[in-house]
Amino acid sequence: MTVNQSLVDAVRRELAIAADPSRAEGMQRYLKSELPCYGIRTPTLVSIWRDVFGSYLIPDRAAWQATILELWDHAVYREERYAAMGLAGHRLYRAYQDPGVLPLYKHLVVSGAWWDLVDSLATKRIGPLVRAYPVELMPAMREWAQGDDMWLRRVAIIHQIGANTSTDAKLLNDCIAPSLGRSEFFLRKSIGWALREYAKSNPDWVGAYVDRHHDLLSPLSRREATKHLH
Repeated sequence: MTVNQSLVDAVRRELAIAADPSRAEGMQRYLKSELPCYGIRTPTLVSIWRDVFGSYLIPDRAAWQATILELWDHAVYREERYAAMGLAGHRLYRAYQDPGVLPLYKHLVVSGAWWDLVDSLATKRIGPLVRAYPVELMPAMREWAQGDDMWLRRVAIIHQIGANTSTDAKLLNDCIAPSLGRSEFFLRKSIGWALREYAKSNPDWVGAYVDRHHDLLSPLSRREATKHLH
């Protein structure tokens, strides 16, 4: 697989130019990131993606995936991983959003292993993919939901956030069930978040779910789930 090195170099160059040292340390501290941050605001990042991705076209799927992995696996600054996610979802490569891309996203989740990366991948990349290919990909979400990796469990629980009335309640139930009673903060929070968001379109279902699983849901999960029900 051939990396589009010109694109990678342009991303790194533009990020370095846009760096805001006054924000960098605070951003790294807030994110608890092992990678240093440039401190660049989101609108500036979006502008960089638009200019660079539009100027350096990638010829095929293999090169697209290799370029994403180059930005991600060899990132020196956290914003390089944001660039990888931006490239993954760019409109020019929409044709690659099919079941075959899930292993790439799984790699990004497992190696990213932190909320700012995982949550964006879950709700903006993996969720729409599962909704587009439910027969092929729902089994993977159920598998992730009961696997050993906490971040894959989190993805399975929250990937339907944003689906609103298109949320598959049975899938949501199946993805939450294996993590009920688990102690990890990021799982307890994700359960509450997923239920809270679904409550906006189906409050009766969520209310009944919380009542039915009251003793298994952590106080944090219950509090989040019922935030808009009272």
